[in-house]
Amino acid sequence: MPKLFSRTRRTALAALLLSFAPFAAHADALDTITKSGMLRVAVPEDYPPFGSVGADMKPQGYDVDMAALLAKSLKVKLELVPVNSANRIPYLTTNKVDLVISSLGKTPEREKVLDFSTAYAPYFQGVFGPADIKVNGPADLTGKTVGATRGALEEIALSQMAPNATIKRFEDNNATISAFLSGQVQLIAAGNIVAAAILSKNPPRRPEAKFIIKDSPCFVGMNKNEPRLLAKVDDAIAQAKKDGTLGAMSKKWFGQPLPASL
Repeated sequence: MPKLFSRTRRTALAALLLSFAPFAAHADALDTITKSGMLRVAVPEDYPPFGSVGADMKPQGYDVDMAALLAKSLKVKLELVPVNSANRIPYLTTNKVDLVISSLGKTPEREKVLDFSTAYAPYFQGVFGPADIKVNGPADLTGKTVGATRGALEEIALSQMAPNATIKRFEDNNATISAFLSGQVQLIAAGNIVAAAILSKNPPRRPEAKFIIKDSPCFVGMNKNEPRLLAKVDDAIAQAKKDGTLGAMSKKWFGQPLPASL
């Protein structure tokens, strides 16, 4: 009898502990953010137009606006935590921040330690040029001159995609930009960040996106196994796409509309 009674007590205790499991499962990141009233977000401060320090010494950029959008959606205050490429993921995995919004691309290696939202920002290599030059794809580059930085991903890919294009190669991005602005080349193959940098100077030859060479959008990163937080972030991104908020942010910071593929 004593052994039977002991086993019964153990079974009852196990059942009691299991009954509390659903409540324990709810003590997740979303609950922590809601109870604290604060969303801590890792953002860049040296990578414009995603994130930088403005003339007023305040953070500014696409990622900063995105962080504010999510805090507003969650109805909490926002704490911006400046990071760089090396420490942004460690800040998340050691719980110094709740989310990483720092031009973060998705890779198989990162997916082992992080979960990712749907894409929220365009990041791509493409061909850009003035509005009066009609180009819709690689075949339209025949007879056109395109500036590219030697050894860059877009230069290598374009050499294969458009063998009939005249590609003028330069040693760095500044030289490539100068060649475009001075009219040495009709078009430029570059990342959308380079195109945004040109637009910020408001030159007479304003580049617009003609076609994408390689698409590598940005995602919000969070610790794994936080499905409720992930769902909230995805819902906020979907709403911002639907109501035009992300489109307006893209025009503001990149000078281009959101790509249809985002």
